[in-house]
Amino acid sequence: MADAPRKPRPNPNETDFVPWEDPDAVPLIRFESVTKRFGDFTAIDDLSLDIFEKEFFALLGPSGCGKTTMMRMLAGFEAATEGRITLGGQDMGGIAPNERPVNMMFQSYALFPHLSVWDNIAFGLKRDRMPKDKIEDRVNEMLRLTRLEQFARRKPHQISGGQRQRVALARSLAKAPKLLLLDEPLGALDRKLREETQFELMDIQETTGTTFVIVTHDQEEAMTVASRIAVMDHGKVIQVDTPARVYEQPTSVYVADFIGDVNLIEGTYTRPDPDHAEIAYAEREPPLSVEPVEGVSIGTRVTYAIRPEKIMVTRDRSEDQRNWAFGKIIDIGYLGNVSTYHVELANGQMVKAAMTNSSRIARREFTWDDEVWLSWRETAGVVLTA
Repeated sequence: MADAPRKPRPNPNETDFVPWEDPDAVPLIRFESVTKRFGDFTAIDDLSLDIFEKEFFALLGPSGCGKTTMMRMLAGFEAATEGRITLGGQDMGGIAPNERPVNMMFQSYALFPHLSVWDNIAFGLKRDRMPKDKIEDRVNEMLRLTRLEQFARRKPHQISGGQRQRVALARSLAKAPKLLLLDEPLGALDRKLREETQFELMDIQETTGTTFVIVTHDQEEAMTVASRIAVMDHGKVIQVDTPARVYEQPTSVYVADFIGDVNLIEGTYTRPDPDHAEIAYAEREPPLSVEPVEGVSIGTRVTYAIRPEKIMVTRDRSEDQRNWAFGKIIDIGYLGNVSTYHVELANGQMVKAAMTNSSRIARREFTWDDEVWLSWRETAGVVLTA
């Protein structure tokens, strides 16, 4: 039986759901100056963060950055060394995991192999002594939500990995928690199934209105599912923002470098006139033309971040762009829909440019050792001081 067609989902950046921009909005979750130590090691360092009701919030960062520790503190498996965590205005300090309106979905799914899909979903409801008729209604509702009706009587080993993931999700949502924590929930799936399941997660979260907090080290996953992303490093939140802003307007070199692919060019900030700014970065290269940056003084050492897809590769110099550079193609990365060109400038600076493969590879315009011009708009990059 084919899956039911999915209704179009609006881009979260184009909707009115932006409670974090409302000074009167009350967060569902609040970390207030939270520190967590394990002996001499500080896993979370004086962290303050607000997460709002109905958000799909992502904690993103490399291994050891503290994101899983944050999730375990929310679940009640770890206690804060200092500071306070509140959920719905209630201090969570000292409240046992089973007494919190929180459920957690693990990467392993932790399904009971001897129980059917139906009984796995019903397990927590039975333990809470919910009346049988209400259990049946709730389980059937979860089966419909996750499109598992036809698999209700099968055991976990009789269904696919993606279906097991949906069983675990249905079981986690069955008790209608205020907050659902997802710890690398798609890590066991192959790439194509993982991408499909990301959209299923988004649809289910939107349908139920449950607040989701997901821990992941997969940047694309966080960018796809989240209303906001917290980028973490060494127990600190470096930037919290929407996926589009984290990608297009990083506030630090760390975030720019961690999210996606980027060119980082170090130079000196100058201001030839009040309406124009430049970055001098090499003796034999023209300065980079940028928009003036408030608060940056002339002579400040800065880093210019520009994404490869913002750069055009041409045979001849473009007269339409204020930024340009000449170089030789040293390497080409063919990714199917996109090719990435590694271009070495005269000063040795390596710049990556990404071009859509609108033609078949046999008709590709550029190849190794070709001399080319790179060009980009004045607004294409970001000037960073941190």
